[in-house]
Amino acid sequence: MSQNDPTDHALAAIASILDQPVSHQDPEQVPIVAPAEPQPAKAEGYSKPGPGPIDAIRFKWTVRRGEDGDYYVDETIGENARPAVSGPMTADAAVALVDDRASEAQHRFDLLRREMTTSAGAFVLSDSDGQGEM
Repeated sequence: MSQNDPTDHALAAIASILDQPVSHQDPEQVPIVAPAEPQPAKAEGYSKPGPGPIDAIRFKWTVRRGEDGDYYVDETIGENARPAVSGPMTADAAVALVDDRASEAQHRFDLLRREMTTSAGAFVLSDSDGQGEM
């Protein structure tokens, strides 16, 4: 390790923390901290964009609360598209739908990208030996 290695500084800081004596407090004076309970995701306004490099064809899913108190998911393609609406449903179901749709879109995008990369690689290999066609 060199003299300016940031790891040395980090290890020194950790060592200084560990070398400090443990303070002994009266157990009755130590506050009891309850474990934090998971908070439900805020449904209204919850949104995820789909993958892809072009905004005009990118999917987007957004949860909104209707006047009836139920939740709806608006699915759009691009900025100015009219949404396809799913619902009514509970807040948890709406958030789960957004997560599922975004996850599925990412999976399909990854498969397509992998296929395109593999096909492009095969084309380059076949073209490099003079046997490929354009």
